[in-house]
Amino acid sequence: MKLSKKITILLFSILSMGIFAQKEMKEGVITQKMTMSSENKQVDAQLAIIGDITVTTFFKDFKTRTDINSTMIGENTTIVNKKTKQILTLTNSPGAGKKYLMTKVDDTLLKNATVKETGDTKTILGYKCKGYDITTKKDDIETKMLMYTTDKIHATNKNTTGFGDKIKGYPLHIELKTSQAGMPLTTTIIATEIKSTEVDDSKFDMTIPDGYEKMEVPK
Repeated sequence: MKLSKKITILLFSILSMGIFAQKEMKEGVITQKMTMSSENKQVDAQLAIIGDITVTTFFKDFKTRTDINSTMIGENTTIVNKKTKQILTLTNSPGAGKKYLMTKVDDTLLKNATVKETGDTKTILGYKCKGYDITTKKDDIETKMLMYTTDKIHATNKNTTGFGDKIKGYPLHIELKTSQAGMPLTTTIIATEIKSTEVDDSKFDMTIPDGYEKMEVPK
């Protein structure tokens, strides 16, 4: 086979992959890698021990479930129902045990947030994503986010639900910067795999599991 023909076939294969990746999805599973770091050397050393964390998100219609599992910090599940505006958070950590929290989508975020398009784009796993700069302030704690979203994936995300129509699409890249107790913390979440597949409705069941106690939130 001539070299020019081989190159043509290779280019066609690459373009075909890009076209397939750009298809719209309303049901499936997204796998992401979460990394935490800090400018504080002591905190950064502790975070390095935790290492990268795998985040798995199941989505279907107006419901989303995100599972985070780590041997160091335990298990965390967040289920969001966009239709009812309910958010269920389940945690099972070595220190605190099994806790749950049922809340509503925080619509007040819009009042204390600025959302601006960055004007640039980033291609992630074949999906062209639009950039957003977001700044929020709650209880004197300022949080800054850089987010890249795609409008081809129709799924709810906890990080965008409180912003109404200010942010369009599902984020495949999030960089979140905040400060806890005077310690700067950066959390980066990047999609590593997107799979179109059927998801069972049981994944989005908001029944509180046996053995879980209500989480007390400081006022």
